[in-house]
Amino acid sequence: MRQKLWLAIVPVFLCLSVFAQETRAVRKLTLQECVDVAWKNNLQVKQSQVQVDVNRNNLAQSQANRLPTLNGSAGQGLNLGRNIDPFTNTYVTQTLNYTNLGLNSSATIYNGGIINNTIRQNDLLLQASEQDVQASRDQVALNVVLAYLQVINNEDVLSVARAQVEISAQQVARTEKLVQAGALPLANLLDLKAQLANDELSIVTAENNLALSRLQLVQLMNDKSIREFELDRLSVNTPGDGYDAGIQQIYDVAVGTQAAVKAAELRTLSARKGVDIARGSFYPSLGFNFSMGSNYSSAAKRSRLGEPTSVSTSAEVEFNGQKVPITFTTQQPTYLTSAIPWANQLTNNVNGGIGVAMRIPIFNGYQVRYRTANAILNVKNQEYQTENTKLQLRQNIEQAYVNMTGSSKKYASLSKQVESLEQAFKAAESRYNAGAINAVDYNLAKTNLDRARINQVQAKYDYILRIKVLDYYQNKPLSF
Repeated sequence: MRQKLWLAIVPVFLCLSVFAQETRAVRKLTLQECVDVAWKNNLQVKQSQVQVDVNRNNLAQSQANRLPTLNGSAGQGLNLGRNIDPFTNTYVTQTLNYTNLGLNSSATIYNGGIINNTIRQNDLLLQASEQDVQASRDQVALNVVLAYLQVINNEDVLSVARAQVEISAQQVARTEKLVQAGALPLANLLDLKAQLANDELSIVTAENNLALSRLQLVQLMNDKSIREFELDRLSVNTPGDGYDAGIQQIYDVAVGTQAAVKAAELRTLSARKGVDIARGSFYPSLGFNFSMGSNYSSAAKRSRLGEPTSVSTSAEVEFNGQKVPITFTTQQPTYLTSAIPWANQLTNNVNGGIGVAMRIPIFNGYQVRYRTANAILNVKNQEYQTENTKLQLRQNIEQAYVNMTGSSKKYASLSKQVESLEQAFKAAESRYNAGAINAVDYNLAKTNLDRARINQVQAKYDYILRIKVLDYYQNKPLSF
């Protein structure tokens, strides 16, 4: 019995656990949360930030070029046969161990302003890359807002489609009773069922469009943990007439606030600094240098006076016609040699130097001339790129403004159409219920109203989307 009881209870707990997990997985998202998640996970934003870090390192490196350099060197070797003794600088024929130690330092005093102009150029490039990050973030935010509105739009279209099905189902049920009672012909019921099936197909289409728009929003957020979610329904006001600014006014604001334009202008300034850098090679350069070193050689010896040595010498001298042997003793000095210790040699052999050097360019194969000419051409190219960015911005604003105007007119026209078709449908419904018209005429009136309502919802959100695009160019908040 216990086993059977557990077999009955365990599936229930498993189902409850799965249900709880699915319930927890559904997440309610606000517009700002969607934007924040997209900013966090967008790869283009991340790439732009990496470029900022690279340019920041380049700036720090160019600033560090003002500091003197300091480098040490050490060498250990073995020479065989006849070679030069680094201690005495003479030829020796023996196996020789040697050590060389060195320390070098140099600093640039003046080089035609190349270092300073490079620092300014890298600073401008850093600012431009920061504007690129902001431009990427702005574009991501705009895309998320548009996708968010598209989801709400499709949710509203789905609600309208379901309301249409409900009305059709009620009319089918009513007509079915009348047909059974013999008050209406069977053809009326069949026509209404066909209309009901058509309305149900509209629900399938609306659900598919909603699923695609939700998928697009999920892809923009790029977060694998977000799959099932609900959107916080925004209080989207009914759009008014037109926009509160003209094309020129919108462009004047956009050209001064859009990050893409600022980035292009900063790169133009950076290119001009490139000309100054290239021209700096025309001028003499002045540098300071310092060096210090020491060495060791196994051939280096030192001598010291040892104990004197007694030397006896025998000789014969002639005295009174006879040779007389004599012996005398002399003291001769003794010199002892030994290797000079490694530490002593390095201490005693320390040498160094200090100096100032000037380099005067006279002729270098026209390298500086053509490098400067290319830098000037790069400035022109960047200026064209900046103008093209502004031109593209103006064209986008003009296109967005025309689309907004068209959406406004379309929404106003559809609103009037819905109002007229609602009255026409009420009249058709009353006449159908009274038996004055057939099901075909009733379905035609309902179909016209249903289509107009869906078109009105779509035109409403399309108009709001166009408004948000223009708000983006005016640097207005994209929230509602």
